[in-house]
Amino acid sequence: MDERRRAGHVVLGTLLKNKLIPDPFYGLNNQAIVDIADAGREYYTFWFFTTFQCAPSGNQHVTLNFHGINYSAEMYLNGLKEVLPKGMFRRHNIDITDILHPDGNNLLAVLVHPPDHPGRIPPQGGQGGDHEIGKDVATQYVEGWDWICPIRDRNTGIWVEVSISITGPVNIMDPHLVSTFHDDFKRSYLHCTLQLENRSSWIADCTLKIQVSTELEGNICLVEHLQSYAITIPPQSDVEYTIPPLFFYKPNLWWPNGMGKQSLYNVEISVDVKGFGESDSWSHYFGFRKIESTIDDSTGGRIFKLNGEPIFIRGGNWILSDGLLRLTKKRYMTDIKFHADMNFNMLRCWGGGLAERPDFYHFCDVYGLMVWQEFWITGDVDGRGIPVSNPNGPLDHDLFLLCARDTVKLLRNHASLALWVGGNEQVPPVDINKALKSDLKLHPMFASSQASDSQEKHLSEEATDPSKYLDGTRVYVQGSMWDGFANGKGDFTDGPYEIQYPESFFKDSFYKYGFNPEVGSVGVPVAETIRATMPPEGWSIPIFRKRIDGYIEEVPNPIWDYHKFIPYSKPGKVHDQIELYGHPKDLDDFCEKAQLVNYAQYRALLEGWTSFMWTKFTGVLIWKTQNPWTGLRGQFYDHLHDQTAGFYGCRCAAEPIHVQLNLASYFIEVVNTTADELADVAVEISVWDLDGTSPYYKVTEKIVIPPKKVKQIMEMKYPKMKDAKPVYFLLLKLFRLSDNRILSRNFYWLHLPGKDYKLLEQYQQKKIPLKIYSEILVSGTKHQLRMIVENKSTKSVAESIHPASGIDLGDVSGSHSTGKETTHDGNESGSLWRKIHSSLGVARTSDNLRTLEVDGTDSGIAFFLHFSVHTSGSSTAEEKYNDTRILPVHYSDNYFSLAPGEQTSIDISFEAAPGSSPRVVLRGWNHHLDHAVMI
Repeated sequence: MDERRRAGHVVLGTLLKNKLIPDPFYGLNNQAIVDIADAGREYYTFWFFTTFQCAPSGNQHVTLNFHGINYSAEMYLNGLKEVLPKGMFRRHNIDITDILHPDGNNLLAVLVHPPDHPGRIPPQGGQGGDHEIGKDVATQYVEGWDWICPIRDRNTGIWVEVSISITGPVNIMDPHLVSTFHDDFKRSYLHCTLQLENRSSWIADCTLKIQVSTELEGNICLVEHLQSYAITIPPQSDVEYTIPPLFFYKPNLWWPNGMGKQSLYNVEISVDVKGFGESDSWSHYFGFRKIESTIDDSTGGRIFKLNGEPIFIRGGNWILSDGLLRLTKKRYMTDIKFHADMNFNMLRCWGGGLAERPDFYHFCDVYGLMVWQEFWITGDVDGRGIPVSNPNGPLDHDLFLLCARDTVKLLRNHASLALWVGGNEQVPPVDINKALKSDLKLHPMFASSQASDSQEKHLSEEATDPSKYLDGTRVYVQGSMWDGFANGKGDFTDGPYEIQYPESFFKDSFYKYGFNPEVGSVGVPVAETIRATMPPEGWSIPIFRKRIDGYIEEVPNPIWDYHKFIPYSKPGKVHDQIELYGHPKDLDDFCEKAQLVNYAQYRALLEGWTSFMWTKFTGVLIWKTQNPWTGLRGQFYDHLHDQTAGFYGCRCAAEPIHVQLNLASYFIEVVNTTADELADVAVEISVWDLDGTSPYYKVTEKIVIPPKKVKQIMEMKYPKMKDAKPVYFLLLKLFRLSDNRILSRNFYWLHLPGKDYKLLEQYQQKKIPLKIYSEILVSGTKHQLRMIVENKSTKSVAESIHPASGIDLGDVSGSHSTGKETTHDGNESGSLWRKIHSSLGVARTSDNLRTLEVDGTDSGIAFFLHFSVHTSGSSTAEEKYNDTRILPVHYSDNYFSLAPGEQTSIDISFEAAPGSSPRVVLRGWNHHLDHAVMI
């Protein structure tokens, strides 16, 4: 099959790309863009034009594929009209063979109409505006929510790519792949059912071929199966064909992030027609895995099992990548890798957003993110909002079900897809819900929790191959607060969505139910993002207004208010968490203190939930992980793809093996989410004060943590000591006794009860000596760096019996410099980074190990250090802020702290345009010199 593709565009995004409107996500620009409610639907009814070359030869057939249109359209190809019916989540495939121009030059024009019920935005805003959009089968967030502004065109346009497929007389449609398992996953079968359509006027004698291969190392592939089957298809008809199951012995299984490798097989199917040759082909990456989901008897929460192993869910809610639907593979890859980097294992695609695209699911397959996919129902818009509206959901129920079934066919082969859910905080109307339950019923081989032991029995008793079902392999749950989620009965028992005291997350009273599908909090980005997305009048920080009851109310400027800022205080409940660090002086100070709060807030959230793993909770999803626009709430990275410190707080807390401090009881706990016993380990506990001394140090005896358990180790008693300091640092290290390897490291800054962190403001004046080593690999636009940072200040505690880092630096002891860069011979045989370099075949590398030493006379913690990557340009300009950041950047860790004598390695990767002269900058709470490594 020959396929040609072009990216999709919505009206607003196209106007912005051509500079015909201001950027709606910058400052208050969106208020200057006319809304469809005021201008009328015709205002945003647009023509899309293109020309293309296509002249098929004899017996070739050409199909024009629209993968998504919002909301309806008329297509004109060389002057001939074709109506594309309503529905945002349906595919349109048109045979254009007889319409193409004989000379191969073709003109395509598409007139796209907005949703039928775009609605009006009330003065007070609200969840989904006036809810009129719920009458259509489309995204609902476009009327605005408490986290996003209204999208003025309601995403009208050809929102997904358009492609042309050139095939022979027979084409392949919607193959369904299913894996079944026997004998404790030793034996497996791959099932496949597909549609074959014969467009010709004669009988087609076909040979159907299927090849299944897996990549070994490098570009070497192992072909596990290559089979062919003879099929005859009558003229002008289509047939359903089920391939005999293919046997696999001990296939490589697909595991979620943190549980194992994401093994994927390449399944390639082709059909040859006698007298023509290859007529069509199809391929898909497929993961052998079995997912089960039931309600846990002990907690009442929904539990997921992958390949027989229960998995504790720690993940987040996903809206979509970009509010203007500028969806690209590159952006999706960054989005999903970011979530894997946070050690998350599930994403929930919220019902007011999209049925996510295959590219999204592909990267979830690659990085191991399980996906909960909802259909297009929300409580706010569909019967439970204010005002109550659309209690019977969309007007056209048949259209809703058509879109739902097409979505299932589009996504069902992805290993990452874990479950279908009818709606957000609401169930679909009765008839739609009944149809979805029927359509998505489990095949008997997947319906029983004991199915792995009885599948062979089902194979003989059940005549229907599992691949003949619409899905049949994953559960359907009617709503996000039903059947094991929240209280399981549909009551509003998710949330809360505001700042909390960190210790609250560890208290038994904080949340009652087994699985919380939504719990959220703050999300202010770094100061550079504020300046890059707002004019100077948006750079003023909130007014801190002290109330008579002693609580502080944060009053944001109008731009922050429009961008949905969540305060760092909750008067009457939670005292201001930024003010704990001292009153912020300016934007930089506010945002830096916000990052301290972000880190502590989200680490505590996940650690608190994990503390109750399997005893009270089965999972939690944070609302939400990112924003599809330049919002100021609920995010771990901003719309420009720069991470907040909360990103790294989550990364720390969600480690598969983790040591943590229970902030309610002050007991140290070790978490083992893996299927293996954790033996021969111990915990090193050290407390550091602001003077650089360690008044408390302890190493535990050998401990054993059973699989999938949290074990309480000992109480951390420093706060009860007579001379305990009001502000102190706590460093926990879980290490293996046999080789001193560190399995988990966790660094806290803490204060005594009734105190605050204001002493940390003085700590900013500390000058801690640092040594920074760097190695740089460059291949075209791709840059990979390893930065090793060492705190050179003197230890004042007994030396640890195990090293702080296992990185082999080679012999760099001859390096001496003062606040400047030096270099050394980098050919040491022990360099791990050299081995990585040689395996990459990198085009250019530094021939030496660079070293930067930073003078400092103080001893103590190098606190809250963070790297960023910039171009060589200036960061300020008179007319407009010049954002020099290179984004996105992937860091193996960031916002880290080092005790005296400690060192850590940070791997950094990014792409930079030729000639951009990237520089890596290190800043920190007590490191303000912006030392940079030039590349």
